[in-house]
Amino acid sequence: MTKFRIEVAQNIIYLCFLKKMMGYLLTPIFHLYYGLMLVLFHPVQVLALHLFGDRARKRSVDILNYCLVYGLYILGSRINFSGFEKIPDNRPVIIISNHQSMYDIPPVVWGFRKYYPKFISKIELSRNLPSISHNLKHGKSALIDRKSGTQSVKEIFKLGRLIEENNYAACIFPEGTRSKTGKVKKFMPAGIITLLRAAPSAIIVPFVINGHYQLLKKGYFPMKVGQRITYTVLDPVEPEGVPVEELVSRVQDAIEKKLNLL
Repeated sequence: MTKFRIEVAQNIIYLCFLKKMMGYLLTPIFHLYYGLMLVLFHPVQVLALHLFGDRARKRSVDILNYCLVYGLYILGSRINFSGFEKIPDNRPVIIISNHQSMYDIPPVVWGFRKYYPKFISKIELSRNLPSISHNLKHGKSALIDRKSGTQSVKEIFKLGRLIEENNYAACIFPEGTRSKTGKVKKFMPAGIITLLRAAPSAIIVPFVINGHYQLLKKGYFPMKVGQRITYTVLDPVEPEGVPVEELVSRVQDAIEKKLNLL
């Protein structure tokens, strides 16, 4: 029995070592692939917009983000989308999501592609980033200057009017910054308040990203191999008649419960 336990322990140690070595080997390949997709799809977006219009540009963005999401297969990741059938049609959607890494954007774009998702992004990202900057500018996302509260509110309100008039989706990460530990930081309600004021018929859709922070436990090199990653839409929340602070707290609790943090 003791010999058996020793052999099991040795096998576990060997597998952990092998997995770590695979991380060192596969991480550069993944980064190369990710960067290459962004560079290659930039001229595709530009040409699609100028030759065929915004619908073609959006289609190129959807394909790019499909490639970025499933590029995680290079690291042996297991990916699952679920719950999207819960989202009602013919209504504007406010996506409230936890924020774990820079890789959180592609699953939102791909998963919610039917609703033409827009983002609230700092204005610096609208410059000098292949594919990303072009999509933020021409996809009509809210580009905010964090040094100017007035400008930020105006941009977010304009985004809210856009989704209200077209039944689009707006995604907000109310933690403000990425969580490196997976724990959800306190949600800030200001942006949600502005969106709801501009889009009173919108429905709140909690979206849970789980597994990205584990990919980056040791930073961007090496990344973790074989990580299970889930993207889950929880039950939509009707905001009418509910104080925004209570609404935001309820959504955060639901997301934390799904992440087994409560």
